[in-house]
Amino acid sequence: QVQLVESGGGSVQAGGSLRLSCACSEYTYNTRCMGWFRQPPGKELEGVAAIDSDGSTRYSGSVKGRFTTSQDNAKNTLHLQMNSLKPEDTAMYYCAAAPFRYCYLSPGDYKYWGQGTQVTVSS
Repeated sequence: QVQLVESGGGSVQAGGSLRLSCACSEYTYNTRCMGWFRQPPGKELEGVAAIDSDGSTRYSGSVKGRFTTSQDNAKNTLHLQMNSLKPEDTAMYYCAAAPFRYCYLSPGDYKYWGQGTQVTVSS
């Protein structure tokens, strides 16, 4: 069973930065596709960023140019560098994995999920 554990959340003022990490218990067919999602208070889950097994990345329009996702060489840890944070970035952030070659930002595509880490951005 794939296990994902997020870390790095916290509180920051607008304009600040945070770096989230997601430790993955295995790098196999089941985790070829990795993604970040968030759920703001009272809103639906939305895709933030995704990375394919070949390193290609995709971002939602609301974070493109501010957030960057990457994996370590062993692909056991996923990162999300978040810069120029805004109050509307406040949400619970989740990492997720899927057994697909190409990754998109639809939550329904992902099979494995972490427990989430809270990010709060104050104005």
